[in-house]
Amino acid sequence: MTSESTVKLTITLNEPDSDEERLDQITRNLLREIKELDGVEQAGLAVVGEIPEGAKSIGSILIGILNAEVSLTSFKTFVGFLWERLAGNPVELEVEANGKKLKVKASSRQELLAAIQAAEQFVAGYEVTYG
Repeated sequence: MTSESTVKLTITLNEPDSDEERLDQITRNLLREIKELDGVEQAGLAVVGEIPEGAKSIGSILIGILNAEVSLTSFKTFVGFLWERLAGNPVELEVEANGKKLKVKASSRQELLAAIQAAEQFVAGYEVTYG
């Protein structure tokens, strides 16, 4: 871990047409790609702790939810990657930076773009009105 500031993200994929096995596969594939990105300090599948409403699990792993910690300087590149990979898919992002949290949801390309822009403003320290 570097001394550089980081941004913590929780990414929840909402694939209503996918069964648990398919959603798990999609999540693991996305995680593999995330781990290969520059600036990703840590990334992993979310484990059972406090289970969000509607979440499903396999053993101690929450299906469709992953966590990542990204360097502040790589955040914009990271959300660009998310835009490319997730545009058009329902997703929730929880972003933690500067001691604060922002939770955004998107179910279309336009909503995801707005959510990513809100997250970028939030990380930059601006007041964000989202929704």
